[in-house]
Amino acid sequence: MRGPSARIRRQHADELAQDYVELIAGLIATRGEARQTDVARTIGVTHVTASRTLRRLERRGLVTMQPYRSIFLTPAGRKVARESRDRHDLVVQFLVALGVPAAVAESDAEGIEHHVSRETLSAFQKYLTRAARTT
Repeated sequence: MRGPSARIRRQHADELAQDYVELIAGLIATRGEARQTDVARTIGVTHVTASRTLRRLERRGLVTMQPYRSIFLTPAGRKVARESRDRHDLVVQFLVALGVPAAVAESDAEGIEHHVSRETLSAFQKYLTRAARTT
């Protein structure tokens, strides 16, 4: 795969992977397990779509699955989930600091978190740190 369209497809695949592992981590944290049906229902896709995506995540080494069992995050999957959650939380905090209502910031962060550079995230963090010192 070469060119801009290949890069865009790869970015979308990475975004999807991040969303799935973040969701799986959340389900495990709140329910004690993540099941394929819960993933499909929460994301709003068919069972077949969730199954295909989860198999791709398994091939990438982010999850492990066994038939009729829960989905488990690998160490690499837990790392991706943690990084994704941290990025999301930072974007939400930044937007709220700018005066965006919390519910809107949560919603907006879902898209922004995947497209913001490390440099911009660093600037967000510096801004929040400076703002915290002045209050």
